[in-house]
Amino acid sequence: MMAKGQQEPLLQTSRPSSEGSSERHIEEEDALLTGTHKSQSSSRRGWGFWRELGAFIWALVATALVIILAVLYQHQQTSHPNSSDDGWNDGNKPSGKRNLIFMVSDGMGPTSLSLTRSFKQISQGLPFNEALVLDSHLIGSSRTRSTSSLITDSAAGATAFSCGFKSYNGAISVLPDHQPCGTVLEAAKKAGYMTGLVVTTRITDATPACFAAHVNNRDEEDRIAEQEIGEGHPLGRVLDLMLGGGRCHFLPNSAAGSCRGDDKDIVTKAKESGWNYISDRANFDGLETGSAVKLPLLGLLADTDIPYEIDRANQNDIYPSLSEMAETALKSLSSATKDSEKGFFLMIEGSRIDHAGHANDPVAQAHEVMEYDKAFSVVLDFLDKDTTKGVLVGTSDHETGGLATARQLHETYPEYHWFPEVVANATHSSEYLSHELHQHVSTHIAAAPEPIKTWIRSQLVKRGLGIDDSTDDEIDDLYESTKKQWPPSSYVFADMISRRGQVGWTSHGHSAVDVNIYASTPGAAKPLIGNHENTEIGEFIRDYLDLDLEAITGDLRTGAASMQEQGGEGWMGEAVSDVDAQETLDHYHGNFKRGQDCNCGISHH
Repeated sequence: MMAKGQQEPLLQTSRPSSEGSSERHIEEEDALLTGTHKSQSSSRRGWGFWRELGAFIWALVATALVIILAVLYQHQQTSHPNSSDDGWNDGNKPSGKRNLIFMVSDGMGPTSLSLTRSFKQISQGLPFNEALVLDSHLIGSSRTRSTSSLITDSAAGATAFSCGFKSYNGAISVLPDHQPCGTVLEAAKKAGYMTGLVVTTRITDATPACFAAHVNNRDEEDRIAEQEIGEGHPLGRVLDLMLGGGRCHFLPNSAAGSCRGDDKDIVTKAKESGWNYISDRANFDGLETGSAVKLPLLGLLADTDIPYEIDRANQNDIYPSLSEMAETALKSLSSATKDSEKGFFLMIEGSRIDHAGHANDPVAQAHEVMEYDKAFSVVLDFLDKDTTKGVLVGTSDHETGGLATARQLHETYPEYHWFPEVVANATHSSEYLSHELHQHVSTHIAAAPEPIKTWIRSQLVKRGLGIDDSTDDEIDDLYESTKKQWPPSSYVFADMISRRGQVGWTSHGHSAVDVNIYASTPGAAKPLIGNHENTEIGEFIRDYLDLDLEAITGDLRTGAASMQEQGGEGWMGEAVSDVDAQETLDHYHGNFKRGQDCNCGISHH
């Protein structure tokens, strides 16, 4: 009861306060607002009930989704362990069985990617945002100088990868103190891994040699061939698989196709040591993409280098491609290590990107990078499907040619153009066309110049390069190039298409440009994210596979001493001078004038 004279509060109610009454209040207010009267049974299941029911159902669905996603993730980790970042986790090294595939794009600089990307878009009718496989796997860049020059050669560059040390230009896993350094491949073999090399140049060329041989001078390819099969190597055989060219360095100088300086038959020695040998496309096809390989395997599939991809594609019945060899090597090494506690180490090189740069040939360059990109994709696919965890790391030893997708043709300010369609019109490399030119001229020695020039214009320039506006001066230059050493006709062909495509080159040699680093996933190669010295790539390989390079270096030197006692002195070939193996950079000597030849350089290294 209120006191006399007090007024009741306007909002006071005599109804009891409870959860049920609150719900009825809400329902009554809804009825007043909507003009809809709810039945008694409906009022017992009001907004609160349905809100709680909805929350319960949502929680149930969310829980089910979490369980499903967890099961799918677990399945993914079991069946495809390498689709995630199988590398450094919280700063710790990877553990357990694992594979490492190291890819080298010899001579490929950043502009090579720009050129090839545009070439691919134009030649295949793709949109401007269509990229290469490599583009989505870029994680960093590498500084490439050697101990003797700001511009490295492939030997010093590959020594940085294989040993983790800088050395002088020309050194094959030998340091400036003239001592051998243990390589990641040699250490991997000793640790129980299977090992392999796949290249498109000679298997005795600088990059592959640096992983399985030690010589003072890269030109000692005969000696490199011996060491690669285990002959004259202090550690014996360290390789399980080799695929590439360079057969001529394995044949005695009395055999057809040999380029050796002696009569040693390295192929026969290899067979006697247990190597399985193949030398042609038919034998390669017999490997059944790796399922029929018997290790150790020595595959020498060309006398010297395998042709540029643009030319090889027209001789597919003779030579396999880089991607085919890569797939064969991956499957054979994977099968061989199926029941092993260790995996494998495989080096794959897109070797002739470098040669295209030396030749200043944008046609060969684009096709070589395209094939390397395809091989890169083959490795990614392998890693995704393989049940053993692994990582792919790729980089270049240096850039070649000083390539630019721009060229100033006149003294006036240039237009901003480069024309990939000009490159796409060509059907052969300048190397191939040069060979055809010399062969034709040599078989028509008595022919008058004009018929030969007409043939050059129609068959080589128009059909081979896709150029239909050649000048008489250009045809004259090509004809005259068959009678002199400089410039070689291949350079003339390459310049014709480079000028029309407005592709620029600053050198027929290497440059000091930083080169890209790629990986299967960034997390798998965390230590290589960013900008690094090239030696850090060798350190990464060592650490990922948990290798002891110091022990291997010790074994090499002990083995070399033993060989020397048995009369094997000079196993690394003729020593280079301290000047050539210097650890300080050369200096400017006043050579700036343009000329044909200063006799101061080396050939295509």
